[in-house]
Amino acid sequence: MTITDASNRSDTDQASSGVEPASRLLVDNLRVTLDGRWGETRDYVRANIDREDLLPDPSLTMQQARDRTFEHVEELARLDFPSDGFRRDHGGTGDVGAAITAIEMLGYADLSLMVKAGVQWGLFGGAVENLGTKIHHDKFVKGIINLDILGCFAMSEMGHGSNVQALETEATYDRATGEFVIHSTTAGATKEYIGGAAQHARFASVFAQLITAGPGEEPQSHGVHCFVVQIRDNKGKPMPGVTIGDSGYKGGLAGVDNGRLRFDNVRVPRENLLNRYGDVAADGTYSSPIENTNRRFFTMLGTLIRGRISVAATSGAAARKALAIATRYGTTRRQFEAPGKPEETVLLDYLVHQRKLLPLIAKSYALEFAMNDVVEELHEVQSADPDLALHDAEFAKRQRRLEASAAGIKAITTWHASHTINVAREACGGAGYLDENQLSIMRGDIDVFTTFEGDNTVMTQLVGKELLSAYAEEVQGMDMVGWAGFIANTARDMFLEATGSRQLTQTLLDAGEDDGKSDLASRATHLQMFRNREEHLLRTVAQRMQRAKEPDADGFEVFNSAQDHLLAAAWASIERVVLESFVTHIKDCDSKAAADLLNKVCDLFVYSTLENHLSWYLMHKHVSVERAKAIRRSVNTACRELRPHARTLVDAFGIPEKLLTVEMK
Repeated sequence: MTITDASNRSDTDQASSGVEPASRLLVDNLRVTLDGRWGETRDYVRANIDREDLLPDPSLTMQQARDRTFEHVEELARLDFPSDGFRRDHGGTGDVGAAITAIEMLGYADLSLMVKAGVQWGLFGGAVENLGTKIHHDKFVKGIINLDILGCFAMSEMGHGSNVQALETEATYDRATGEFVIHSTTAGATKEYIGGAAQHARFASVFAQLITAGPGEEPQSHGVHCFVVQIRDNKGKPMPGVTIGDSGYKGGLAGVDNGRLRFDNVRVPRENLLNRYGDVAADGTYSSPIENTNRRFFTMLGTLIRGRISVAATSGAAARKALAIATRYGTTRRQFEAPGKPEETVLLDYLVHQRKLLPLIAKSYALEFAMNDVVEELHEVQSADPDLALHDAEFAKRQRRLEASAAGIKAITTWHASHTINVAREACGGAGYLDENQLSIMRGDIDVFTTFEGDNTVMTQLVGKELLSAYAEEVQGMDMVGWAGFIANTARDMFLEATGSRQLTQTLLDAGEDDGKSDLASRATHLQMFRNREEHLLRTVAQRMQRAKEPDADGFEVFNSAQDHLLAAAWASIERVVLESFVTHIKDCDSKAAADLLNKVCDLFVYSTLENHLSWYLMHKHVSVERAKAIRRSVNTACRELRPHARTLVDAFGIPEKLLTVEMK
């Protein structure tokens, strides 16, 4: 039996197996709550992607898959899909939140389509939009929106992926000709894994070290800047000095033409420097509204976090789809009979199967609420005056907090998606291994999401550094040695500032502190237990950093030896933020029935998360052995209570039906 055979069985079949038919009203209320502020955008995309032909087809060759994906991108352009991502005065609508929401929904269809669209409009287009000025907006944005100008995002290099500040590609200004000379200085400077580079892109947003000299000055580097470089002519042939390679077959995302780029003294006009944060005059004089090189670099990168958030959002959608497929299968597929029963038992009636899927469903709800909050904050920040951060310290701090939030949500959601899709595949047995049931394809496609747009370990470390530094400006761009020394002198009480809670959360905390004997079912207890772990880890990692003050201390070794501790503190913070978001959104739910069910889902998220960290809580005596046993029992109880609602919960994801039931031949 295929998964789709199982999922199409009638409500009568489901009811006979112990599953109540989903209440349409309850499903709708849950979906409205989960959809959030851009629910209308979600519905618009749902209506337009409810098509079987948008799903990946594993029978296609690599070239056929690439061509088919590009055709679908062209369709998106005709639907005016990309306009939301660009400001009104540049030819778009300026609805940043809608842009992220729309691309998230593509995670229900084909992840290759999401990546291909994201590269063109989110990464390449986002670089021009956010790093360029009027000359670039007038010249490029309209063509980027309607696909007259096809581009790629050339940042990562063979030798420097995560360490963008150390990129080896150089852009040296030639005052005699008024041009920048783009050059790959070493083999490690090759731009690698560049989506769109292998076939379709005609232009690239190339990140390189800007080298220039004003009159009477010696040439010097002013750090990484971005340049628009034409890489192919109108016939598709590489431009002089540009070498283009094809990454070929990959572990997934067959429809994305990843490639590599090398530049041999390629000349581009001075005006092709995207110069919002750094400019070069005709005589070679460099100027910037941000004097500090590190701050300038991180300000530039901070404007590009939309891609990181898009990757996280789409990963969440892919995880939800996998859970919908596996839950449908689990509510109808039978295996082994119980004594005295006339027929075999439905898979999801087994507690072990419930434990596989239901905690992941609960976490998916939690992450989507947190994602909605991050998207809303991104919308507010990027809808403001783009130069506000240059002269408003509080707004600049807000941007940095958003960057940390984006890093955290990206790490937790993409790891969750990778794990969830694999569990869903296993939960469907042999049927999950068939390409026609999608999970095996999704597993390959989602794998790289934990790596691109920021390696997850690096993203988690970024969260930890921001927590310990309490967003201090001085720490931006420091190397490990300098950062460790900074923390040693300033981090003693920073964790208190860094873990400030939402007002609603604080009200609940004030109502019931956890003294080790309080009610385990109390939301205040849940919040306090999450917060206690975060604060303990932050405090103790800060104490370990004190070693950097010792006269013979090796700053790198101090940092390196505490890195696992720092990552644990960051992870605790991410989980605390997710829980707080979940609690807030339940309170905002208009339907009592939906809110009651969401509270049960939140309980399971809490208990399963605590269970994952029981060794830590026991080791540090934050719970007793009896309370640890109670937490484990609570997971089982919550699973049993949610078992009748499993189909309701996944139906509320609002995944278009034709993306769930199609069988590819």
